[in-house]
Amino acid sequence: RAGALARAAARGVAAEAFDAADPAAIPALLARHDVELVVLAGYLKLVPPPVARALRGRMLNVHPSLLPAFGGRGMHGARVHQAVIASGARVSGATVHFVDEAYDRGPIAAQWPVPVFEEDSAETLAARVLRVEHHLLPRVVDAVAAGTLALDDDGRVRGAFLVGNPGESFALRHGDDALPASLDAALTR
Repeated sequence: RAGALARAAARGVAAEAFDAADPAAIPALLARHDVELVVLAGYLKLVPPPVARALRGRMLNVHPSLLPAFGGRGMHGARVHQAVIASGARVSGATVHFVDEAYDRGPIAAQWPVPVFEEDSAETLAARVLRVEHHLLPRVVDAVAAGTLALDDDGRVRGAFLVGNPGESFALRHGDDALPASLDAALTR
């Protein structure tokens, strides 16, 4: 924890430690710093339900599979990719979802497929999925921050966001599955 605080201070980023034993204090702490969006990447703990409820529609997580498959408690890192390969699935992928009170069960904001090749190991599959996560997550964050992708009052995801490289960007509406050439090339053997 101290390392993260030191890195933030060195870059002029406001940072504050909090007591994980008091999750009810977290929303107030975030409000004091005018935090509008929380993004989890590699965070393995269950977000306390009071925090998830207080930040409904303002907290995103990225997961290395096409949820709801291969998600939930204990499904992270290499375990996900090992389970995908062991299942015989031919497609995996990355999911960005809004966080709710359960592991990996919040409304899906975006997903992107990644082929599973016969010769794949957990490591080779993980590397391709990570490339997609790095492409997908910042674009979803931008769309949520801009208000073009949001969680509505009924808990449904509404909106669209742009993906692809300059010159090949196109609107990806929630539920579309077209793959821009830049990602297509990144996912081939």
